[in-house]
Amino acid sequence: MSLSRDVIDRLPHVEGVLNYLAPMAERPMNLAFDPSPGVARSTGVPEPHRVTIYDARPVAAHLSLDGEGLALVEHRSVVNDFYDEDELRRVYYPEAERFLIETTGASRIFIFDHLQRRRVPGQQDRSRSGPRQPATRVHVDHTARSGPQRVRDLMGDEAEELLKGRVQVINMWRPIRGPLRDAPLAVCDSRTVASDDLVPSDLVYRERVGETYSVRYNPAHRWFYTPEMRRDEVLLLKIADTKTDISARFMPHTSFTDPTTPPDAFPRESIELRTLVFHPA
Repeated sequence: MSLSRDVIDRLPHVEGVLNYLAPMAERPMNLAFDPSPGVARSTGVPEPHRVTIYDARPVAAHLSLDGEGLALVEHRSVVNDFYDEDELRRVYYPEAERFLIETTGASRIFIFDHLQRRRVPGQQDRSRSGPRQPATRVHVDHTARSGPQRVRDLMGDEAEELLKGRVQVINMWRPIRGPLRDAPLAVCDSRTVASDDLVPSDLVYRERVGETYSVRYNPAHRWFYTPEMRRDEVLLLKIADTKTDISARFMPHTSFTDPTTPPDAFPRESIELRTLVFHPA
């Protein structure tokens, strides 16, 4: 089955409001830490748009990292506590490396980060007083520039040789508690993203400045989500890819408020691994 417009239009769906970047003349900037009083956390202004978000489950077998830039796959982890940092590195990291090599055909995986999110109503993201919150703006974590730079930052003397081959940044995202009904993740079909939709933006840390993409609204964007994701399911998100002759290079995503979420649903808890995926030259 081809994922044609006709096939997708027949999928179950919900309507959700996604926060894009409003037009602006200057380069957007976001702080990755609590700012001083009176200092803006972000210079970008959100531009909300109501969009149709399709249920990916009926077509999951036809989604791919090189097609749409995403994949929904089963992965049963033996991790008992996803908040235990030692268990994550000792058990989950090796599990994920083996799984990603098998799934992507890569020659090497380097997990450079992980992040747990636990939604607390009214809590601001990147606050000293609480856990990381679900992202509420449409974005891409890495860019055509910052993806290779991440390799140089992390892989030392091996970096330039590794960059002669194909390098991908892939996030492995899963619920910590399921079925997940609150603040699900919306992911954009990369085939529908134009290069002009992606706006390079500074992500300012205390010790460095990274680069992400903010995203302008485009009515051609096609959005998916996975209702009631289970703990033994993962979403693979292709964040960036050095291969240039494919449509799925950068994949916008964001959380959203699902209007069908029951009022007694427990707040979202999720974990994402951020990985460099290497293929030989």
